[in-house]
Amino acid sequence: MHGHFFFIFVIKKMTIFTKIINNQIPSYKIKEDENFIAFLDAFPLVRGHVLVVPKIEVDKIFDLPENYLSQMLVFAKPIAKSIEKSFECNRCGISVVGIEVPHAHMHLIPINTANDLNFTMPKLNLATEEMKKIQQLILSNL
Repeated sequence: MHGHFFFIFVIKKMTIFTKIINNQIPSYKIKEDENFIAFLDAFPLVRGHVLVVPKIEVDKIFDLPENYLSQMLVFAKPIAKSIEKSFECNRCGISVVGIEVPHAHMHLIPINTANDLNFTMPKLNLATEEMKKIQQLILSNL
């Protein structure tokens, strides 16, 4: 009897965010560096809703290495300031929910009330041209 070898490969399915990072899926990019990427949410709560995503694929935000946690806010700051200049809002709100995509990320959303961060509200489905206009507006104020 000959020995049999069985190789089991565990292939981790890439998240949609990793596919965006790898340019396998197009996005409306706002900013990028070696550790992070920011792009418009495809199904935003409001116009100007941006996602900030670390390039390392970690499910929960507090499982990120500490340097990523602090750098993430510094990376997001100019984007948040641009959102505030670009849209009629009281401020740029920040939210970490992390339920829909198992890849740590934060939401930057122009808000006027706390209810504007309610993720149970219906999402917008904006046309390509509208998404491009929003992208250009935020980039012009960055």
